[in-house]
Amino acid sequence: MSEFIDETDRKILINLQKNASQSVEQLADSINLSRNACWRRIKRLENDGVISKRIALVNPDSVDLGLAVFVMIKAFGHDPNWLDKFKKAVSIMPEIIGVHRMSGDLDYVLRVRVKDVKAYDDFYQRLIAKVPVADLSASFVMEDIKDTTSLPV
Repeated sequence: MSEFIDETDRKILINLQKNASQSVEQLADSINLSRNACWRRIKRLENDGVISKRIALVNPDSVDLGLAVFVMIKAFGHDPNWLDKFKKAVSIMPEIIGVHRMSGDLDYVLRVRVKDVKAYDDFYQRLIAKVPVADLSASFVMEDIKDTTSLPV
């Protein structure tokens, strides 16, 4: 962590990761800081890029996206043209909520959210039509034991 982040900043980050919609007054009270000092620290953390954005987390089941899928991809090669095509394809497919380039046997892991297995198959067909892959396999999430966006600051 940055040397400019102190214990009070950590408390702010922990609290905002739990509830970014709380008022500055509520946050300041919970960490024993004045409203203005708290607001200045939040603005500094935002300006320094420590806080990249504040968002609302949507319950996937409530919007009919109950199936989480991890898609493992091996590329044919690593030429710039394929990579450009791959990046364009994954950036326009809203079902893909995470794309990670990996070390080891896999080249990429995608985190995907869809309604059901049929919706996954539709997604799969559209993906392979956009970009050729050497191998693609998928694992369906049976149970979320832990799934968080909070970083251990």
